[in-house]
Amino acid sequence: MISKRRFLLCACGAACATAALPVRAALPPISMARHEQAMRQAIEEARRNPVYPFGAVIVRGDTGEVMARGVNNSRENPILHGEIACMNDYVGLNGNKGWGLMVLYTTGEPCSMCMSALVWAGIGGVVFASSIDGIRRAGIAQIDITARAVAAASPFYSGLLLGGVLARETDRMFMDRPKG
Repeated sequence: MISKRRFLLCACGAACATAALPVRAALPPISMARHEQAMRQAIEEARRNPVYPFGAVIVRGDTGEVMARGVNNSRENPILHGEIACMNDYVGLNGNKGWGLMVLYTTGEPCSMCMSALVWAGIGGVVFASSIDGIRRAGIAQIDITARAVAAASPFYSGLLLGGVLARETDRMFMDRPKG
C-alpha cells in the first residue's frame, strides 16, 4: 500500500513534469502576403546592422501584431544573433510565455544555436528569407546544420518552418553588405 505522503510526492512530481512540457497552440493559417509583410519588418530591423544584416521580429500568428524586434549585435556579445536579440526583447516586453502563438521572422536561416533556442522556447513558427547556403555565398561563415535539421532532431517540436520568403531581397542585401 502506498503512503499518503508518497502519493502526494508522486502526484506533485507528475504535475510539475507535465507543466514543464511546451504548450502547443496551433497557429491559424497565415497568408503569403502576411508572411511577406512581417518579413519586410525583419528586413527593416536588419538595416540597423549593414555589415551583418540579420534582423528579426516576433509576430502574433493570429493578429500579425509585432511583439518584439532584434538585430544582430554579435560584436557586443557572440550569442546576440538577431533571433536571440529578438527573443530577449520578447521576454523583456511580454515575459516568458505565449511562445506557441508567435512566429519569428528572420532575414537569414537561423543557425543551429538560434534554432535550438527557438525550439526550446516552443515558438509556433519560424519563417526565414535567405538560406544558410545563400548567406555562405555572401561570405559569412555558417555552421552547416540547417534549421530543418534542428527541428527534425527535436521530436517534441511541431512548429511551422518556412524558408525563402523574400529571399531575393535578402540575398541581395547580404551580397551587397559592406565587408568589415
